[in-house]
Amino acid sequence: MTSLDIASAAQAAQAKGLSGNLKVLERPALAYTPEVAAETAHLYERVKHIVPPVEWPFHAPYVAAINRLKKERGAVILAHNYQTPEIYNCVADVVGDSLQLAKLAAKTDAKIIVQGGVHFMAETSKLLSPEKMVLIPDLKAGCSLAESITGADVRRLREAYPGVPVVAYVNTSAEVKAEVDICCTSANAVQVVESLGVDRVLFVPDQYLAKYVQSKTKVQIIAWHGACEVHERFTGEELRRYREADPSIRIIAHPECPPDVIAEADFTGSTAGMIDYAKAQKGGKVLLVTECSMADNVAASAKDVEFVRPCNLCPHMKRITLPKILDSLLTLTHQVEIPEELAVRARRSVERMVNLTQ
Repeated sequence: MTSLDIASAAQAAQAKGLSGNLKVLERPALAYTPEVAAETAHLYERVKHIVPPVEWPFHAPYVAAINRLKKERGAVILAHNYQTPEIYNCVADVVGDSLQLAKLAAKTDAKIIVQGGVHFMAETSKLLSPEKMVLIPDLKAGCSLAESITGADVRRLREAYPGVPVVAYVNTSAEVKAEVDICCTSANAVQVVESLGVDRVLFVPDQYLAKYVQSKTKVQIIAWHGACEVHERFTGEELRRYREADPSIRIIAHPECPPDVIAEADFTGSTAGMIDYAKAQKGGKVLLVTECSMADNVAASAKDVEFVRPCNLCPHMKRITLPKILDSLLTLTHQVEIPEELAVRARRSVERMVNLTQ
Protein backbone atom coordinates (compact mmCIF):
# COMPACT_ATOMS: atom_id res chain seq x y z
CA MET A 1 0.00 0.00 0.00
CA THR A 2 1.57 3.27 -1.07
CA SER A 3 1.40 6.30 1.16
CA LEU A 4 0.31 8.39 -1.80
CA ASP A 5 -3.48 8.23 -1.37
CA ILE A 6 -5.07 9.75 -4.47
CA ALA A 7 -8.74 10.67 -4.27
CA SER A 8 -10.95 11.73 -7.14
CA ALA A 9 -11.37 15.47 -7.58
CA ALA A 10 -15.04 15.44 -6.61
CA GLN A 11 -14.45 13.26 -3.54
CA ALA A 12 -11.49 15.34 -2.40
CA ALA A 13 -13.34 18.62 -2.83
CA GLN A 14 -16.40 17.30 -1.03
CA ALA A 15 -14.31 15.88 1.83
CA LYS A 16 -12.68 19.25 2.39
CA GLY A 17 -15.93 21.19 2.04
CA LEU A 18 -14.64 22.88 -1.08
CA SER A 19 -17.11 21.60 -3.65
CA GLY A 20 -19.06 24.84 -3.63
CA ASN A 21 -15.96 27.00 -4.13
CA LEU A 22 -13.79 24.87 -6.39
CA LYS A 23 -15.89 23.46 -9.20
CA VAL A 24 -14.79 21.26 -12.03
CA LEU A 25 -14.61 23.49 -15.10
CA GLU A 26 -14.93 22.82 -18.80
CA ARG A 27 -11.88 23.02 -21.00
CA PRO A 28 -11.80 26.34 -22.91
CA ALA A 29 -11.51 26.51 -26.67
CA LEU A 30 -7.85 26.17 -27.62
CA ALA A 31 -6.65 27.80 -30.81
CA TYR A 32 -3.58 29.78 -31.82
CA THR A 33 -5.33 33.04 -32.51
CA PRO A 34 -3.72 36.46 -32.99
CA GLU A 35 -4.88 37.29 -29.47
CA VAL A 36 -3.15 34.22 -28.01
CA ALA A 37 -0.02 34.98 -30.02
CA ALA A 38 0.10 38.50 -28.59
CA GLU A 39 -0.70 37.31 -25.06
CA THR A 40 2.17 34.81 -25.06
CA ALA A 41 4.74 36.65 -27.19
CA HIS A 42 6.82 37.75 -24.19
CA LEU A 43 6.96 34.16 -22.96
CA TYR A 44 8.10 32.82 -26.30
CA GLU A 45 10.96 35.33 -26.19
CA ARG A 46 12.32 33.36 -23.22
CA VAL A 47 12.43 30.05 -25.07
CA LYS A 48 12.63 30.87 -28.77
CA HIS A 49 16.19 29.59 -29.11
CA ILE A 50 15.26 26.20 -27.58
CA VAL A 51 11.60 25.77 -28.70
CA PRO A 52 11.29 25.71 -32.51
CA PRO A 53 8.81 28.19 -34.04
CA VAL A 54 6.84 25.31 -35.53
CA GLU A 55 6.06 24.01 -32.01
CA TRP A 56 4.95 27.27 -30.40
CA PRO A 57 1.46 27.40 -32.00
CA PHE A 58 0.71 24.13 -30.21
CA HIS A 59 2.08 25.26 -26.84
CA ALA A 60 0.80 28.84 -26.80
CA PRO A 61 -2.96 28.17 -26.39
CA TYR A 62 -2.24 25.91 -23.41
CA VAL A 63 0.18 28.43 -21.92
CA ALA A 64 -2.41 31.20 -22.19
CA ALA A 65 -5.22 29.06 -20.77
CA ILE A 66 -3.12 27.76 -17.86
CA ASN A 67 -1.88 31.21 -16.90
CA ARG A 68 -5.42 32.56 -16.86
CA LEU A 69 -6.87 29.61 -14.97
CA LYS A 70 -4.21 29.44 -12.25
CA LYS A 71 -5.09 33.02 -11.28
CA GLU A 72 -8.77 32.16 -11.17
CA ARG A 73 -8.07 29.10 -9.02
CA GLY A 74 -5.61 30.85 -6.72
CA ALA A 75 -3.06 28.22 -7.71
CA VAL A 76 0.71 28.13 -7.91
CA ILE A 77 2.53 25.88 -10.40
CA LEU A 78 5.81 24.30 -9.39
CA ALA A 79 8.29 23.10 -12.01
CA HIS A 80 11.30 20.95 -11.26
CA ASN A 81 14.46 21.63 -13.24
CA TYR A 82 13.76 18.52 -15.36
CA GLN A 83 10.44 19.81 -16.69
CA THR A 84 10.26 20.77 -20.36
CA PRO A 85 11.09 24.40 -21.30
CA GLU A 86 7.52 25.41 -22.14
CA ILE A 87 6.44 24.37 -18.62
CA TYR A 88 9.51 25.59 -16.74
CA ASN A 89 9.73 28.98 -18.46
CA CYS A 90 6.16 29.75 -19.49
CA VAL A 91 3.65 28.59 -16.84
CA ALA A 92 5.67 27.85 -13.68
CA ASP A 93 5.55 30.25 -10.74
CA VAL A 94 8.28 28.49 -8.76
CA VAL A 95 11.21 26.56 -10.26
CA GLY A 96 14.06 24.62 -8.72
CA ASP A 97 14.90 21.29 -7.11
CA SER A 98 12.31 19.23 -5.25
CA LEU A 99 12.82 20.52 -1.70
CA GLN A 100 13.27 24.13 -2.81
CA LEU A 101 9.95 23.94 -4.66
CA ALA A 102 8.10 22.64 -1.62
CA LYS A 103 9.63 25.21 0.74
CA LEU A 104 8.88 28.17 -1.52
CA ALA A 105 5.34 26.96 -2.28
CA ALA A 106 4.63 26.79 1.46
CA LYS A 107 5.40 30.51 1.73
CA THR A 108 2.86 31.53 -0.91
CA ASP A 109 -0.77 32.47 -0.35
CA ALA A 110 -1.88 29.95 -2.96
CA LYS A 111 -4.72 27.60 -2.06
CA ILE A 112 -3.72 25.04 -4.67
CA ILE A 113 -0.29 23.66 -5.62
CA VAL A 114 0.14 21.97 -8.99
CA GLN A 115 3.28 19.84 -8.93
CA GLY A 116 5.29 19.85 -12.13
CA GLY A 117 7.34 16.88 -11.05
CA VAL A 118 6.93 13.34 -9.71
CA HIS A 119 5.08 11.61 -6.86
CA PHE A 120 7.60 12.05 -4.08
CA MET A 121 7.86 15.77 -4.87
CA ALA A 122 4.09 16.15 -4.62
CA GLU A 123 4.18 14.37 -1.27
CA THR A 124 6.94 16.67 -0.01
CA SER A 125 4.87 19.68 -1.05
CA LYS A 126 1.91 18.26 0.88
CA LEU A 127 4.09 17.63 3.95
CA LEU A 128 5.19 21.27 4.03
CA SER A 129 1.78 22.67 3.02
CA PRO A 130 -0.76 20.36 4.71
CA GLU A 131 -3.50 23.00 4.50
CA LYS A 132 -3.18 23.40 0.73
CA MET A 133 -4.64 21.25 -2.04
CA VAL A 134 -1.73 19.55 -3.83
CA LEU A 135 -2.37 18.22 -7.33
CA ILE A 136 -0.22 16.01 -9.53
CA PRO A 137 -1.29 16.03 -13.19
CA ASP A 138 -0.33 12.40 -13.91
CA LEU A 139 -0.58 9.51 -11.45
CA LYS A 140 2.11 7.56 -13.30
CA ALA A 141 4.79 10.21 -12.80
CA GLY A 142 6.90 8.06 -10.50
CA CYS A 143 10.62 7.77 -9.78
CA SER A 144 12.89 4.75 -10.10
CA LEU A 145 15.00 5.93 -7.17
CA ALA A 146 12.11 6.64 -4.79
CA GLU A 147 10.43 3.37 -5.73
CA SER A 148 13.57 1.33 -4.97
CA ILE A 149 12.80 1.32 -1.23
CA THR A 150 9.75 1.10 1.03
CA GLY A 151 9.01 1.86 4.66
CA ALA A 152 9.14 -1.89 5.38
CA ASP A 153 12.65 -2.00 3.90
CA VAL A 154 13.78 0.71 6.32
CA ARG A 155 12.32 -1.17 9.25
CA ARG A 156 14.23 -4.30 8.20
CA LEU A 157 17.44 -2.25 7.96
CA ARG A 158 16.92 -1.02 11.52
CA GLU A 159 16.54 -4.61 12.69
CA ALA A 160 19.74 -5.61 10.89
CA TYR A 161 21.69 -2.58 12.19
CA PRO A 162 20.23 -1.75 15.62
CA GLY A 163 21.13 1.70 16.88
CA VAL A 164 22.53 2.93 13.56
CA PRO A 165 20.75 6.14 12.43
CA VAL A 166 19.12 6.25 9.02
CA VAL A 167 19.53 9.16 6.61
CA ALA A 168 17.14 9.39 3.67
CA TYR A 169 17.69 11.37 0.51
CA VAL A 170 14.66 13.62 -0.10
CA ASN A 171 14.04 11.62 -3.29
CA THR A 172 11.93 9.17 -1.27
CA SER A 173 8.27 8.62 -0.49
CA ALA A 174 6.57 9.99 2.62
CA GLU A 175 6.32 6.39 3.80
CA VAL A 176 10.12 6.12 3.82
CA LYS A 177 10.65 9.59 5.30
CA ALA A 178 8.41 8.56 8.20
CA GLU A 179 10.75 5.68 9.09
CA VAL A 180 14.11 7.51 9.07
CA ASP A 181 15.90 9.82 11.48
CA ILE A 182 16.61 12.71 9.13
CA CYS A 183 16.49 13.65 5.45
CA CYS A 184 19.17 15.21 3.28
CA THR A 185 19.63 16.74 -0.16
CA SER A 186 22.56 16.20 -2.48
CA ALA A 187 23.85 19.62 -1.40
CA ASN A 188 23.80 19.02 2.36
CA ALA A 189 24.23 15.23 2.59
CA VAL A 190 27.75 15.39 4.04
CA GLN A 191 26.70 17.99 6.62
CA VAL A 192 23.66 15.92 7.64
CA VAL A 193 25.67 12.70 7.99
CA GLU A 194 28.36 14.34 10.11
CA SER A 195 25.79 16.17 12.26
CA LEU A 196 24.66 12.87 13.76
CA GLY A 197 27.93 12.46 15.66
CA VAL A 198 28.24 8.72 15.02
CA ASP A 199 30.79 6.40 13.41
CA ARG A 200 28.42 4.96 10.81
CA VAL A 201 25.03 5.63 9.27
CA LEU A 202 22.57 3.90 6.99
CA PHE A 203 22.03 5.93 3.82
CA VAL A 204 19.02 5.36 1.57
CA PRO A 205 18.20 4.95 -1.23
CA ASP A 206 20.86 6.24 -3.71
CA GLN A 207 24.00 4.10 -3.77
CA TYR A 208 25.93 6.59 -5.91
CA LEU A 209 25.15 9.61 -3.77
CA ALA A 210 26.18 7.44 -0.81
CA LYS A 211 29.53 6.70 -2.46
CA TYR A 212 30.04 10.38 -3.17
CA VAL A 213 29.29 11.25 0.47
CA GLN A 214 31.67 8.49 1.61
CA SER A 215 34.46 10.15 -0.39
CA LYS A 216 33.90 13.35 1.61
CA THR A 217 33.60 12.02 5.17
CA LYS A 218 35.20 9.57 7.61
CA VAL A 219 31.76 8.36 8.76
CA GLN A 220 31.13 4.84 7.49
CA ILE A 221 28.24 4.84 5.02
CA ILE A 222 26.11 1.71 4.73
CA ALA A 223 24.25 2.22 1.47
CA TRP A 224 21.00 0.96 0.01
CA HIS A 225 21.41 -0.10 -3.62
CA GLY A 226 18.94 2.19 -5.35
CA ALA A 227 19.76 4.42 -8.31
CA CYS A 228 18.28 7.06 -10.59
CA GLU A 229 17.67 5.52 -13.99
CA VAL A 230 18.72 8.77 -15.70
CA HIS A 231 22.04 9.32 -13.93
CA GLU A 232 23.18 5.71 -13.77
CA ARG A 233 23.15 5.47 -17.59
CA PHE A 234 26.08 7.88 -17.94
CA THR A 235 29.58 6.38 -18.11
CA GLY A 236 33.10 7.70 -17.67
CA GLU A 237 34.05 6.37 -21.09
CA GLU A 238 31.26 8.41 -22.68
CA LEU A 239 32.55 11.58 -21.04
CA ARG A 240 36.14 10.88 -22.08
CA ARG A 241 35.00 10.79 -25.70
CA TYR A 242 33.44 14.25 -25.31
CA ARG A 243 36.65 15.51 -23.73
CA GLU A 244 38.79 14.04 -26.52
CA ALA A 245 36.57 15.71 -29.13
CA ASP A 246 36.95 19.09 -27.38
CA PRO A 247 39.46 19.46 -24.50
CA SER A 248 37.99 22.88 -23.62
CA ILE A 249 34.62 21.44 -22.57
CA ARG A 250 33.61 21.75 -18.92
CA ILE A 251 31.90 18.63 -17.56
CA ILE A 252 29.44 19.15 -14.70
CA ALA A 253 28.05 16.07 -12.93
CA HIS A 254 25.35 15.35 -10.37
CA PRO A 255 26.43 13.15 -7.41
CA GLU A 256 23.71 10.64 -8.34
CA CYS A 257 26.07 9.60 -11.15
CA PRO A 258 28.40 6.56 -10.87
CA PRO A 259 31.92 7.14 -9.50
CA ASP A 260 33.65 6.79 -12.89
CA VAL A 261 31.50 9.67 -14.17
CA ILE A 262 32.29 11.88 -11.19
CA ALA A 263 35.98 11.12 -11.67
CA GLU A 264 35.80 12.63 -15.18
CA ALA A 265 33.89 15.75 -14.13
CA ASP A 266 35.35 19.21 -13.60
CA PHE A 267 32.62 19.93 -11.06
CA THR A 268 30.22 17.74 -9.08
CA GLY A 269 27.33 19.26 -7.18
CA SER A 270 23.64 19.54 -6.48
CA THR A 271 21.20 20.74 -9.12
CA ALA A 272 21.51 24.32 -7.87
CA GLY A 273 25.29 24.03 -7.73
CA MET A 274 25.41 22.68 -11.28
CA ILE A 275 23.30 25.56 -12.54
CA ASP A 276 25.47 28.19 -10.85
CA TYR A 277 28.67 26.60 -12.16
CA ALA A 278 27.28 26.35 -15.69
CA LYS A 279 26.16 29.98 -15.77
CA ALA A 280 29.65 31.05 -14.68
CA GLN A 281 31.20 29.51 -17.82
CA LYS A 282 30.53 32.59 -19.96
CA GLY A 283 31.40 31.96 -23.57
CA GLY A 284 32.43 28.38 -22.80
CA LYS A 285 31.15 24.96 -23.70
CA VAL A 286 29.43 22.94 -20.99
CA LEU A 287 28.21 19.37 -20.67
CA LEU A 288 25.61 18.89 -17.93
CA VAL A 289 25.63 15.24 -16.85
CA THR A 290 22.01 15.09 -15.75
CA GLU A 291 18.49 15.06 -17.19
CA CYS A 292 18.36 16.62 -20.65
CA SER A 293 15.68 19.26 -20.08
CA MET A 294 17.75 20.90 -17.37
CA ALA A 295 20.29 21.97 -20.00
CA ASP A 296 17.44 23.49 -22.04
CA ASN A 297 16.16 25.40 -19.03
CA VAL A 298 19.57 26.71 -18.01
CA ALA A 299 20.28 27.64 -21.63
CA ALA A 300 17.19 29.87 -21.62
CA SER A 301 18.91 32.21 -19.14
CA ALA A 302 22.56 31.56 -20.08
CA LYS A 303 22.56 32.38 -23.75
CA ASP A 304 26.33 32.94 -23.85
CA VAL A 305 27.08 29.35 -22.79
CA GLU A 306 27.14 26.55 -25.36
CA PHE A 307 25.47 23.42 -24.00
CA VAL A 308 26.42 19.97 -25.25
CA ARG A 309 23.59 17.55 -24.51
CA PRO A 310 24.26 13.86 -23.88
CA CYS A 311 20.50 13.86 -23.34
CA ASN A 312 19.21 11.17 -21.00
CA LEU A 313 15.52 11.91 -20.52
CA CYS A 314 13.49 11.03 -17.43
CA PRO A 315 10.38 9.25 -18.73
CA HIS A 316 8.51 10.00 -15.48
CA MET A 317 9.13 13.75 -15.60
CA LYS A 318 8.01 13.81 -19.21
CA ARG A 319 4.57 12.52 -18.21
CA ILE A 320 3.83 16.05 -17.01
CA THR A 321 2.69 18.10 -20.01
CA LEU A 322 0.85 21.36 -20.64
CA PRO A 323 -2.42 19.57 -21.53
CA LYS A 324 -2.25 17.55 -18.31
CA ILE A 325 -1.52 20.64 -16.22
CA LEU A 326 -4.54 22.36 -17.74
CA ASP A 327 -6.77 19.35 -17.08
CA SER A 328 -5.46 19.14 -13.51
CA LEU A 329 -6.47 22.75 -12.87
CA LEU A 330 -9.84 22.30 -14.55
CA THR A 331 -10.86 19.06 -12.82
CA LEU A 332 -8.79 19.36 -9.59
CA THR A 333 -7.06 16.05 -10.23
CA HIS A 334 -5.21 14.27 -8.87
CA GLN A 335 -5.16 15.31 -5.22
CA VAL A 336 -2.41 14.08 -2.94
CA GLU A 337 -3.37 13.04 0.59
CA ILE A 338 -1.04 11.59 3.24
CA PRO A 339 -2.50 9.94 6.38
CA GLU A 340 -1.94 12.30 9.32
CA GLU A 341 0.01 9.89 11.52
CA LEU A 342 2.37 9.17 8.63
CA ALA A 343 2.64 12.83 7.70
CA VAL A 344 3.64 13.86 11.23
CA ARG A 345 6.57 11.45 11.27
CA ALA A 346 7.64 12.19 7.70
CA ARG A 347 7.46 15.94 8.28
CA ARG A 348 9.65 15.57 11.36
CA SER A 349 12.54 14.04 9.38
CA VAL A 350 12.36 16.84 6.80
CA GLU A 351 12.16 19.56 9.45
CA ARG A 352 15.19 18.14 11.28
CA MET A 353 17.21 18.62 8.12
CA VAL A 354 15.83 22.10 7.45
CA ASN A 355 16.53 23.24 11.02
CA LEU A 356 20.05 21.84 10.85
CA THR A 357 21.00 23.42 7.53
CA GLN A 358 19.44 26.78 8.37
